[in-house]
Amino acid sequence: MGFFDRLDYIINELASLSGIITEYYDNWGELRITPLETKKAILKSMGFKIETIENIQKEVNEIRARPWNRFVEPVKIVSVNNQPPTISLYIPLPEGDERVISVEWEIKDETGQSREYILKGDAINPVDFKIIDEKRYVRIEIPNETDRDIGYYTFRFTCKTPEGKQSGVMQLIVTPDGCYIPLELQQGKRTWGLSVNLYAIRSSQNWGIGDFSDLENIVQWVAKNLKGSFVGINPLHTIPNQKPYGICPYAPVSRHYRNFIYIDIEKIPEIADSSEALSLLRSSSFMEELRNLREVHLIDYGRVASLKRKMLESAFSIFYEKHYKLRSQRGLEFERYRRKEGTALESFTIFMALWEYLRKKMPEVHSWQDWPEEYHNFSGTAVQRFKEENSERVLFHQYIQWIIDEQLHVVAETAKNLGMSVGLYHDLAIGSIKGGSDTWSYPNVFTSGMSVGAPPDAFNLNGQNWGFPPLIPGKLRESGYEFFIQTIRENIKHGGALRIDHALGLFRVFWIPEGMSPQDGTYVRYPSEDLLRIIALESVRNRTIIVAEDLGTIGEEVRETLSRFNMFSYRLFYFERDYSKGELIIPDGYPEIALTSVTTHDLPTLYGYWIGRDIEIKKQLGLYPDDGAWQKDLNERKRDKAIILSALHSQGILPENLPLDPEMVSEMTPELCLAVYTYLARTPCKMVTVSLDDLFGVLNQQNMPGTIDTYPNWSLKIPLELQALISDWRAKAMADMFYRERRD
Repeated sequence: MGFFDRLDYIINELASLSGIITEYYDNWGELRITPLETKKAILKSMGFKIETIENIQKEVNEIRARPWNRFVEPVKIVSVNNQPPTISLYIPLPEGDERVISVEWEIKDETGQSREYILKGDAINPVDFKIIDEKRYVRIEIPNETDRDIGYYTFRFTCKTPEGKQSGVMQLIVTPDGCYIPLELQQGKRTWGLSVNLYAIRSSQNWGIGDFSDLENIVQWVAKNLKGSFVGINPLHTIPNQKPYGICPYAPVSRHYRNFIYIDIEKIPEIADSSEALSLLRSSSFMEELRNLREVHLIDYGRVASLKRKMLESAFSIFYEKHYKLRSQRGLEFERYRRKEGTALESFTIFMALWEYLRKKMPEVHSWQDWPEEYHNFSGTAVQRFKEENSERVLFHQYIQWIIDEQLHVVAETAKNLGMSVGLYHDLAIGSIKGGSDTWSYPNVFTSGMSVGAPPDAFNLNGQNWGFPPLIPGKLRESGYEFFIQTIRENIKHGGALRIDHALGLFRVFWIPEGMSPQDGTYVRYPSEDLLRIIALESVRNRTIIVAEDLGTIGEEVRETLSRFNMFSYRLFYFERDYSKGELIIPDGYPEIALTSVTTHDLPTLYGYWIGRDIEIKKQLGLYPDDGAWQKDLNERKRDKAIILSALHSQGILPENLPLDPEMVSEMTPELCLAVYTYLARTPCKMVTVSLDDLFGVLNQQNMPGTIDTYPNWSLKIPLELQALISDWRAKAMADMFYRERRD
């Protein structure tokens, strides 16, 4: 075998062992071979040394020697129905010397309760052995006859042999076999709810962007007036709140903590109880500022954020003096929140304080990777010194998250008290930005020099680069999945359902090396069984439905696995069709354990779809490569509208006197919109969500993929104020339809 053949062979071996998929079939069924340079770039970003063949061979040997060369696995995830699990230790012992003097271990549960065990001498029997690099290892099994409840358990081992002493820690995660489904849904109930973009809500009391009080009013409206079971909202993750790049809710600074822009400032106790603050809020100049923010056509994130930050600083000053310093009851509640959140909150808020501090000194810097190097390490001396010197500012950011937690909790409790079977339906973005808090706080599990994206397909011939750094599968496991657990746990709070964006990412993620196009990227496998079990555990604990966004070329094996874990499939009216017959899938053809809707934030509203508003805007913005592509979209839209009209007619729900020829149905009407949702209401899907934009005839979609500042992404407000929405006849008509179709 020649040098280059050997290099290619061994690179492929290391790539396969690391989860890199060396070839895959694309959207058109063509085999794509991953380029050598792509494999090398990904391996480097994972931390492997691949400068020489000898280096690569050493890395291969290291992986193949696992678990023998690491004393104990970092994490073991087991089904609650497959216990007790076998727990092994791997100990170096010379041949002929089988003596393990003692093994001691402690098992601690999440409450802090622990038990200690010890084995000595003849009670310890090796069950297997292996020679690695001329070194002999034996495997011993730890007696483990206890069946444990679902949860997290920490095992600490110490082993003494004639060769010396070894210590190690393993986390045992005991999980259910499926996610939570409410009993009433298991027993046949089918629900419906409203999906809203919270930022887009107009009201007479908000500050130019929808807030948690608006959300509470929507919950009350949906529960009391419309008899719906849930309210879906956009991701609430922390974002910079600055145009053009810092307003997308799907491109957060952190997926662990939330955006303060949604706080209702006037509901904060420190503001409500302060005559000085209330006087400022009622001043003519302040009222004029609020009036301007409410009346402008597009959301002004920067101005709203600036105004709210100033008032939050005033609220915190009052809290700090009256509650934190004096250890009042409210101050103690804050302390309990801080303790519960622990290191995750501490690292996030230190980052936010640092970000503010360094942005003032270096306004052109937008990523922590461009900060002075001494601030790159959370545990480093400079960062810890900054924390001590700026402890009050760090507390301020913790106070903000506490206020968010309080207000969101009130909304969730309102939904619960009003009898909503689901309540709030949250959304989890696929990733967070490269220069944000998540990558700074957990640098060991993220890659550098890589982006998450998608390969070329029928919807995007050039592929997509989303700009998020991917997680390293091996490092994720070695860390005991700490970051992933925290991500799910934080986003599952205060909600009865959680949508996981791009659920394919739980199985494989498309990596694109920096400087390369998506055409040169490839997929990397992830420990899907472990990740799904962790989600199931957090879902059952929090009594939260999991909706897995499984759109696109995802593969039936993935959908089958998601279904096995009771994760709801995500089915869109636009895409549910039998392409071989050119027909929509009939309602009975939809799956039962699923959520269905017409559209998403990235797709046209129903009203916009019908008149081709999205096609018109794409044409105006030059998003078509040529007129042929534009004409193709026009022809396909005409065809699809005819398919929709035919499907509605076949179900007997096409409005009277409406023809089947789309040329004669020039606009979407409330009656036709209602018919489309009636079609979904007749599916066996457990959940149907109605877009607020569809309900009230909005033409423009919230986000136009492929644009940044040429389209008002994430800035469009709903045309009517909330009070007008609540009294509008169209909402009542939609609710009545769902009642007739036996959904509540």
